[in-house]
Amino acid sequence: MEPISFHYPAVIAAAVVHFAIGGLWYSPLMFARAWQREAGLSDEQLRQAPMGRIFALALLAALVMAFNLAAFIGAKASFGFAVFAGLAAGLGWVAMSVGVLYLFERRSFRLWLINGGYLVVAYTAMGAILGAWR
Repeated sequence: MEPISFHYPAVIAAAVVHFAIGGLWYSPLMFARAWQREAGLSDEQLRQAPMGRIFALALLAALVMAFNLAAFIGAKASFGFAVFAGLAAGLGWVAMSVGVLYLFERRSFRLWLINGGYLVVAYTAMGAILGAWR
């Protein structure tokens, strides 16, 4: 087994882009209100949330995801494979895993489309960054 090597600037950029896509995806420009309604969160609950801590942990999680995807893709993969791997991971593993949880939690299909759609787009973007920047 070959040792895993990482292109650290690409991994960090992929994590930041994942985080930024989330910021846009869940903004009022896109799905903020629909997500809030489907998730059952009030304006008051959102105002009281410790957002600094939540954002810091979300960025840390995105960094872990980016390292994991980079390890999966490998250092010698083509750009096309990296994009496909990001799409496959986002759709086939992450969004489907969330979908199974939502089935048992009785969450709405619309919430799954919002959250799953974000994950598919974000993982695909991470794959593109990791594949293009070596």
